[in-house]
Amino acid sequence: MEINGFAYPWIVKRDMDGFFGLAIDNLIQFLLIAALCPIIAGIPAEFVFTRIMPGAALSVIVGNLFYSWQARKLAKKEKRTDVTALPYGINTVSLFAYLIFIMGPVYRETGSYEMAWKVGLLACLGSGIIELAGAFCVDILRRITPRAALLSTLAGIAITFISMDFAFQTFEKPLIAMLPLAIILVQYFSRVRFPFGMPGGAVALAVGTVLAWAFGLMDGGAVSAAAAEVGFYRPRFAGADLLEVLKGPYMWRYFSIIIPMALFNVLGSLQNLESAEAAGDRYETRPSLAVNGIGTLIASIFGSCFPTTIYIGHPGWKGLGARSGYSVLNGIFFVVVVLFGMVRMINTIIPMEAGIAIVLWIGIVISAQAFQATPKNHAPAVVVGLFPAFAAWGVNLLKLGYQGAGTTISEQAERGVPINGFWGMLALERGFIFTSMIVAAISVFLIERDFRKASLWSAAAAIMAFFGVVHTYEFSGNETVSVLGWNAGGSWAFGYFCFAVIFIAFHIWEKTVRARTGKGLEIQEH
Repeated sequence: MEINGFAYPWIVKRDMDGFFGLAIDNLIQFLLIAALCPIIAGIPAEFVFTRIMPGAALSVIVGNLFYSWQARKLAKKEKRTDVTALPYGINTVSLFAYLIFIMGPVYRETGSYEMAWKVGLLACLGSGIIELAGAFCVDILRRITPRAALLSTLAGIAITFISMDFAFQTFEKPLIAMLPLAIILVQYFSRVRFPFGMPGGAVALAVGTVLAWAFGLMDGGAVSAAAAEVGFYRPRFAGADLLEVLKGPYMWRYFSIIIPMALFNVLGSLQNLESAEAAGDRYETRPSLAVNGIGTLIASIFGSCFPTTIYIGHPGWKGLGARSGYSVLNGIFFVVVVLFGMVRMINTIIPMEAGIAIVLWIGIVISAQAFQATPKNHAPAVVVGLFPAFAAWGVNLLKLGYQGAGTTISEQAERGVPINGFWGMLALERGFIFTSMIVAAISVFLIERDFRKASLWSAAAAIMAFFGVVHTYEFSGNETVSVLGWNAGGSWAFGYFCFAVIFIAFHIWEKTVRARTGKGLEIQEH
């Protein structure tokens, strides 16, 4: 196509390389939804394929079309033919967070998969609103929150609920999963380019699928049954379901998960925009982030519980030679595959174990980034921020174990659980995403000897604990729920208040010493 004498093609040959890479990434998200919704939230497969996935597909096509158009606009403005569209799709970390920390507990508490789905829609809606608003105030968020505080929290979720879980599953099914893992590690650790430029993810999926069928671990009858169900499944408006659940207590109960995850999405997308600019493509911040939020809102309104995001890896797609066509191809592919009911068939052909190496790698990358993308001396702060996520993972394992044994965590707590620090683990688990941010931020400012900011973060933590946003818990069957209200977490509030007093005292002392000697407090040599 020629624009005012400048030719920027709709599609180039290397767009196919970009398409396969991005499509594999997105396909893994859809396969995860298909596999995990029934297991964690009790949602029947039929419901997943006919109500949730069409909304997810709609959110994916909207974003892909916008970011492709945005790339063409930038190419026209700068008269360049090497502009690459931003990669976009379903947010992996939010997918796990919403399923494990929101939808799963709601299902176990109520016994209703429909309620779990509706609360998931509510969480997705809240995330979309925050993401959209964040597009207009992202600079404030960047200024007040250290990068280590944000990335540490993500790393904690990535290590435990993504990488650890999928590492266990890999060694549980070694016949299928270990060879794909080897392929993924070779490509991403060793950065080896496969023959004919084949994406490592596609090779891993193909090899794992061949092994599964060769070892007789797949069901040919299931493929035939899924093929017979291919049809048209249009997205359906879910506004009435959202209105119904808005009247309940769930938004307040889970906002300690919804708000931080949305903020991560905003700031993570911003970092990906910075990465794209470093690679040569400078996109406007506000519209890029706003459409990301709009995509999430569309997902929730049409039945999907899972936020969308600008993906990491723009420089990789640009290095492949992909331009704007790969984004359009990805959106069209998922609209066709999902709306015509082909995901179920793909799910019966490709075993989940063939693709978990890709998700395992994503978890590794997110965890490593927390150390690589922050100043070296902030590494201890990153480690401190991991503790609450580990506590949440441990509590989740306890709940699953007790459920499998026919009992509940509340029954066992009454008997006295023989685990050192059990009650502290419960306290760290409640609102752990906020707690991770707080303790990591405090640690960063102490490392930087900015005692005033460390004190302010401690005071904020004291207020949150006082009203029960973090640390407070009570049992509801096999679940723990936060206790919100006046002085709900007074003891933890007192602890954080002590933090604030100590840190502000050091701030005053240092100012006094600096005024007298011209130097700050002495640094103790280790």
